[in-house]
Amino acid sequence: MKKLTLTTLALLAGFSASALAADELRFGVDPTFPPFESKAADGSLQGFDIDMGNAICQQMKVKCVWVQTGYDGIIPALHARKFDAILSAMAMTAKRREQVAFTDMLYNTPSALLTRKDSKLLPELASLKGKTVGVAQGTTQEGFAKSVWGSQGVQVVSYPNQSEIYPDLASGRLDATFTSAAAAESGFLKTPQGAEYHIAGKPLYDPKYFGEGVGIGLRKDDGARIAKINAAMAELHKNGTYDRLAKQYFSFDVYHRPE
Repeated sequence: MKKLTLTTLALLAGFSASALAADELRFGVDPTFPPFESKAADGSLQGFDIDMGNAICQQMKVKCVWVQTGYDGIIPALHARKFDAILSAMAMTAKRREQVAFTDMLYNTPSALLTRKDSKLLPELASLKGKTVGVAQGTTQEGFAKSVWGSQGVQVVSYPNQSEIYPDLASGRLDATFTSAAAAESGFLKTPQGAEYHIAGKPLYDPKYFGEGVGIGLRKDDGARIAKINAAMAELHKNGTYDRLAKQYFSFDVYHRPE
C-alpha cells in the first residue's frame, strides 16, 4: 500500500510539473539592445521584443516568464533548458539553424555603420581600412565585420554587448560601431550623447551574413511549441496587434521580406 501511495504521488507530481510547464512560456533575453529589449529605470523589461513576447503569450493563453542571460551564451542556455525560447533579436542565419529551430519571421531590420557626422566613413572596406570598429559579441554584425573587414586591415573590437560600445564611441576610442540600424537609431542617435553621430552610407541587408530576418529560436525537438507560436504570431498580424506595437517603436517598416 505504501509503495502504491508513493508511486501515485510521484505520478501526480510529474503531472503537476507538466501542467505548469504547459501554462507558461519562458523566453530567454539579453536586455541590452533597445528598442528591442532593455531595462526601464525601475528594472522592468521593455522593448518591441518584450511587447511581442507578452502579446504572443496572451494569444496562447499562457504566462510569460522572462529569463535574462548574456547573448553570447544564449543558445547553450536554451539547450540547457533554462528557458523554452530565445526572443532577443536573433537573426535566422544558416549557422544558427544548425543549432536551433526558428519560428516564422518576427521582423527584419538592416545593419548599419554608426559614425560621427564629420568622419566621412562609409560601410565599405576601402573607407574603413586602418579604422577601429566596435561590435557586440555573438551578433551577425560581429560575424560580418570580422569576415569581410577584419582580415583586410580593419580593427574589429568585440564587446560583451552593444550598450558598452557607445561610451567608447563617444570618447573617440572607436571610429565606428556596426550594429542594427533600429537599435542604433533609438538606443544612441536619439539620445543627447548621439547628437553628433549618424548612420553612414546605406544600411546593409545581406542575407548571407545577416540571415533571413529575426525569429524566435527554439530547440529542434520542440515542433509543437513552434507551431503554437507561429499560429499566435499569425493572429497578431491579422488582428492588427503587430502593426500597432511596431508603430510605437519604428518610423519604418520592420517587416521587410528578404529578397
